[in-house]
Amino acid sequence: MAARPRTHKVNIPNLYCKLDRRTSKVYWQYRHPITGKFIGFGTDGDTAREAAIAANSMITDQQSKQINFLIDMTFKNTTSKDAGMRVSEWADKYLSIQEERVLHGEIKQTTLKNRKSCVLVLARRLPNVRLNNLDTKSLAAIMDEYKASGKPRMAQILRAVWGDMFKEAQHAGEVEPGFNPAMATRIPRAKVSRARLSFEEWKAAFEAAEKLQPYVQNSMLLALVSGQRRTDISNMKFSDVWDGHLHITQSKTGTRLALPISLFLPELNMTLGDVIKRCRDRVVSKYIIHHTRSHGSAAPGDPVGGNGLSRVFMEARNMSGLKFPRGTTPPSFHEQRSLAERLYSAHGIDTQTLLGHKSASMTEKYHDDRGANWITLAI
Repeated sequence: MAARPRTHKVNIPNLYCKLDRRTSKVYWQYRHPITGKFIGFGTDGDTAREAAIAANSMITDQQSKQINFLIDMTFKNTTSKDAGMRVSEWADKYLSIQEERVLHGEIKQTTLKNRKSCVLVLARRLPNVRLNNLDTKSLAAIMDEYKASGKPRMAQILRAVWGDMFKEAQHAGEVEPGFNPAMATRIPRAKVSRARLSFEEWKAAFEAAEKLQPYVQNSMLLALVSGQRRTDISNMKFSDVWDGHLHITQSKTGTRLALPISLFLPELNMTLGDVIKRCRDRVVSKYIIHHTRSHGSAAPGDPVGGNGLSRVFMEARNMSGLKFPRGTTPPSFHEQRSLAERLYSAHGIDTQTLLGHKSASMTEKYHDDRGANWITLAI
């Protein structure tokens, strides 16, 4: 006689299920691998599976830490390479240092978030390796995996963050001075695939945006005339204009800029003041770029977030029917910042100050049109 079919297959260690014949419900239980006690996980199978996987992982990590503690006690009085902080331990300490830097205003919350993701990659791959035993080969192997999967930019970021981790470890005395296997790896080369935006392409997208809410065209004009990032454009208020200048505190760098409202872009035949005046409408709002009608949870007068600006710019770009070279990513809202730099540079404006860059080399990156235009020989 064949066995009855099982409708609740359990392939997760320490997870069990049983049928209550009185209610015809299936109840899930988790058996603690150390104490042997059962813990009720309810009737939702998916939730029980996720909880069991998380519990197994937590117990494994706890056991691993206990074993490491015993090993550390054994080598407590030794100075060999068998002693020293492990990667997982230093990762926690490094991130706490970064959190302190956020509190002191040295770095931004977004920087902490990016560093945390990179640190966790290393902490999860090589958690129990001693920090002073980490070698360049191990780090390069992880970076090569990212490059092979088409993520060379991520490999660059990993290298930079890991390099900073070891600098902090040197400062804390956890490794010898100069010991930094991350910086000994080859810098990954990442080819920029995002296409530059020409002024003619910008005009095509701008004309298509006429069918969208008024703030779409206004945000494009403000981006091109001011040369600022999308988050800063989103945060601009009418009250930021005084003494003939638009005052901006850049969210990414904290740089404080005062742009004259007389700043003039010949290609548009408009000044910064003209654009700000255009943004004033019948809707009462303290934000220069604002919703003019209800949209989702946003009410008229509410600011348009950075992601919202990117989304509507992409919509206008697609509506324009613009085509870009194969193998490139269509230009995003941020590309208007590069276009502004190239336009103003041609008119002799100090674009390094306009963009708020601390170095001329960064401004040069924005000036590079990535081969989009012809190089003309003047005779």
